[in-house]
Amino acid sequence: MKREAVRGWIEDIGVIPAVRVSSAEDALFAAEAVAGGGIPIVEVELTVPGAIKVIAHLVKQVPDMVVGAGSVLDAEMARGCLDAGASFLTSDGLDAGMVEFALKQGVVVFPGVLTPTELITAWKTGCDFIKIVPCSNVGGDSYIRDLKGPFPNVPLIAAGGVNQQNASNYILHGALALGIGGELVPKEAIRMRQADRIGELARRFVDFVKSGRAHRQARRPSSVNRP
Repeated sequence: MKREAVRGWIEDIGVIPAVRVSSAEDALFAAEAVAGGGIPIVEVELTVPGAIKVIAHLVKQVPDMVVGAGSVLDAEMARGCLDAGASFLTSDGLDAGMVEFALKQGVVVFPGVLTPTELITAWKTGCDFIKIVPCSNVGGDSYIRDLKGPFPNVPLIAAGGVNQQNASNYILHGALALGIGGELVPKEAIRMRQADRIGELARRFVDFVKSGRAHRQARRPSSVNRP
């Protein structure tokens, strides 16, 4: 899938399920469950045993799914993911070499940062988005709001502590999308193979994004000139 199309899917849906589980079988189940709930995007963490094979399997067997790799720490790891067919790369930190490699390959990439200085450094690499992680440790949705003040044109993905109670607020305060792990793919639901439960959570988070965007749009000043 081309870079522009992948970027468009992420921007449109606004939810990136992060699958960090203990086996390849669990990862495949989780990916298919979130897709069944209306999110054809999955971020397979490289901490998953056999993650590269999981990515390759999903790319081949579920061609309509946008399959990406998370916890990509360097260019060598990135190469393996792209060889498997990953459509985007991300991490919870910034490795300039990984970002540079991804951009040369024409693949969507968004590194993780936390501070304003890190954000500036990452944005200068030319990446597609910036992931702010872990948000919950530094103020949650209010931190996203504070970052959007000095960086209004930087597309931010909020991750780390996003849940059903705060998801809409992250979007309302300026996040373009949300990276969600255990709150969307609970360990118990994986263990008990509750695909319907994960599917319902997927639908809820998509609705939270829509609600947040609607409220944000309603807050914008009217463009009509008033006397």
